[in-house]
Amino acid sequence: MSNQPQFYQQSQIPSTINRWRRNFGQNKMASAALLLLVLIVLVAIFAPWIAPYDPATQFSDLKVPPAWYDNGMSQYLLGTDDLGRDLFSRLVHGARLSLKLALIVVVLASSIGMLLGCITALSGLLVDQLIMRLMDLILALPSLLLAIVIVALIGPGLPNAIYAVAIVLIPHFVLVTRNAIKAELSKEYVTAMILDGANKTRLFTRSILPNILPALVVQLTLAFSTAILEIAALGFLGLGAQAPYPEWGTILSESHAYITIAPWTVALPGLAIFFTLLSINLVGDGLRDAMDLDE
Repeated sequence: MSNQPQFYQQSQIPSTINRWRRNFGQNKMASAALLLLVLIVLVAIFAPWIAPYDPATQFSDLKVPPAWYDNGMSQYLLGTDDLGRDLFSRLVHGARLSLKLALIVVVLASSIGMLLGCITALSGLLVDQLIMRLMDLILALPSLLLAIVIVALIGPGLPNAIYAVAIVLIPHFVLVTRNAIKAELSKEYVTAMILDGANKTRLFTRSILPNILPALVVQLTLAFSTAILEIAALGFLGLGAQAPYPEWGTILSESHAYITIAPWTVALPGLAIFFTLLSINLVGDGLRDAMDLDE
């Protein structure tokens, strides 16, 4: 019998992030949606350099169709609106404004919602019941209807629209955070850490937070999509961004009366909203599937 030592090649275990990336990459639809979303974000970031004109500049060419139409003009790639403003420039700057507003809304809603979710999960029954009953009251109404009511009470305008949409999104973050923490608290490793003398702060930051991160990331993605849609809806109703802001919902509101004679002024901003929401939702679904496969 040989006394030579035996050597075994140890396989490298990928990190959690790498496993998520691998699982996400296997979803072709989500990967394509991510590329589209990155393109939209890049357009929004470099809007001043991409747009050929200022979005508020009015030209004498009114309701010019896109350049591929027979009577289109090459200097107006996507045509002009009823005031002679270049539609391509307005949509590009609208991407920047819409994404920025949605980001502000999500930051506000997630900060408050996650904090309340942590409080409800780690506090006693009385605090939990009080906060959750308030969240149930907000969730009992359709989100857009509630946002309209809030804006009607505090007054129309862009800042108030941001507050209204943020309030509507807060309960979703509260529920996701609370349920995720409650699920982790029932697991054996938490009981072991408590018996080992770990306080609530250490228990939350070192063990619970990393495990609930996937649920929070997915909720952030879906909330971003909802924020874009709600802000556009309020802008379309005249309760959000006001002219001459090139917000996508406001562009739709200004152009919907001309849908029969200048359909591109309605179709193009509608398509911009559609593809942005589609890409965000597909990326969110891909993230959820990738993180679920990892479990």
